[in-house]
Amino acid sequence: MWKSSHCLWIVLLTLTFNLQISKSNTNPAENEVKYNPEGPLVLCSFLPEEFIDCRDPPDHKGNESAKHEKGYGCLKYGSYRYEDVERTNTTCEVLLGIECRGNRTFFREVPCVKYNGYYFLTTLLYSILLGFLGMDRFSLGQTGTAVGKLLTLGGVGIWWMVDIVLLVTNNLLPEDGSNWERYK
Repeated sequence: MWKSSHCLWIVLLTLTFNLQISKSNTNPAENEVKYNPEGPLVLCSFLPEEFIDCRDPPDHKGNESAKHEKGYGCLKYGSYRYEDVERTNTTCEVLLGIECRGNRTFFREVPCVKYNGYYFLTTLLYSILLGFLGMDRFSLGQTGTAVGKLLTLGGVGIWWMVDIVLLVTNNLLPEDGSNWERYK
């Protein structure tokens, strides 16, 4: 008699234990694995730029009230010095197939810089070789001054030399305010 009651007691404990496990499996928050700092997964917001896709920050074109209303965005793009470049938050999303832990969509701080295909070296060569025809100004999108430079043959050479100096000292920039494209 003792053996059968002992076995019955063990079966009851086992069923109770299994019932408790199945109840805990119904709530996924309870089953979440705690973060293991020695594990392979990193926070999604810590991933390098190669593994995420960030949207371009909104351009407020100097409208401070629009930036204040949204809370993020760029008032102006680019600058000559790193310290002068404005920074803002933008929405980033982890690329498909990349494993990480945490939220896959997050905000990240990015510089307010845009590139539109203007190369410094190409423009400098235009300025040196064809600057008297205004080719450097045409390539930068400054059509009005380019036509004036073309009609005066580079201001009889003076405007031509001045533009070379302005380019080298980074005072002659693309018309749309974008930065020089980097060679890869």
